[in-house]
Amino acid sequence: MGKALIIGAGGVAGVVAHKCCQNHEVFEEICIASRTQSKCDALKAQLEGGKTKVQTAQVDADNTEMLIALIKSFKPDIVINVALPYQDLTIMDACLATGVDYVDTANYEPLDTAKFEYKWQWDYREKFEKAGITALLGSGFDPGVTGVFSAYAMKHYFDEIHYIDILDANAGDHGYPFATNFNPEINIREITAKGSYIENGQWIETEPLEIKKVYDFPEIGEKEMYLLHHEELESLALNIKGIKRIRFFMTFSEKYLTHLRVLENVGMTSIEPIEYEGKQIVPLQFLKAVLPDPASLGPRTKGKTNIGCIIQGVKDGQPKTYYVYNVCDHEACYKEVGSQAISYTTGVPAMIGAMLVMTGKWKKPGVFNVEEFDPDPFMEALNKWGLPWQENFNPTLVD
Repeated sequence: MGKALIIGAGGVAGVVAHKCCQNHEVFEEICIASRTQSKCDALKAQLEGGKTKVQTAQVDADNTEMLIALIKSFKPDIVINVALPYQDLTIMDACLATGVDYVDTANYEPLDTAKFEYKWQWDYREKFEKAGITALLGSGFDPGVTGVFSAYAMKHYFDEIHYIDILDANAGDHGYPFATNFNPEINIREITAKGSYIENGQWIETEPLEIKKVYDFPEIGEKEMYLLHHEELESLALNIKGIKRIRFFMTFSEKYLTHLRVLENVGMTSIEPIEYEGKQIVPLQFLKAVLPDPASLGPRTKGKTNIGCIIQGVKDGQPKTYYVYNVCDHEACYKEVGSQAISYTTGVPAMIGAMLVMTGKWKKPGVFNVEEFDPDPFMEALNKWGLPWQENFNPTLVD
């Protein structure tokens, strides 16, 4: 049994906290910390009465010294970072200073540019190795489970994997004309950035939303999906043997894209500061402030998500195709932990990753992506903790 410090108090943090409390044999005590302590206290109120002890704290995740003081005070075995990607490095610095293991769900990106890459965090490898502590990167769903799916396929079904298509489909309906299912600032930056994929060791860049495909997803039906750049492409291309091409697709409704195009055309998705009434504001940050909070979408959202990997390669000299995926129900998630499925599918893997590090199954000094560890205990835990997966050995391909 041990202690976990959860940094963040949004929708994903709520799921992580609920799941840690369900897993009380591993998580004896948790502390939920955020810039706004009232959000932490509201979450704690939902968790009262369980076997896991729950504390809250106020912390500025941009302030390394404040983070260090909190870690020294609470003395966690692991820090679960479900704050903003801009804050990954300050939290990693605090973990280094205190000798505490680290888990996150998304790679670092600078606040002033839409650069999604692991460079900055991979630069911490030697520091974490020398400190004798573990940093587990991208233990959400995508990145996260998709990497574990790929490693599981490599271990059990393939001698070489040549092609991976990661498909992320959300058929949920929250009833709003326009809202994002996770942090609006991150979500919109991701979608409006140029797309890219890896082929034969090279990055191929596309215009935003230039490549569209239609796919018939199990349990949710036919959906339009678009090729995006996504961070797990970078790590999987290095860690999965034999890769020739890897791509990431996400579904969007035409209504969503129409609203996004209008906002983009009038400059509301820009990350460049502008002056308004004598003050500097960032249009995208202002847009985030007026859009519905993703954490509020739980009671409104109906439908399902389907996220998985279609994998092609060879086994014993013969071509082989494999599709592994999870289907998650928004209403079932809300009934269980008070969140919609997007937060649930990110929060559950964050708890699992932390659990595997704390129990020693994924514990070794350094900085690692999830696919670098044995996938079997993670796959087993997905079935146990609410994200059961399914397999298809004769799937329809994207192309």
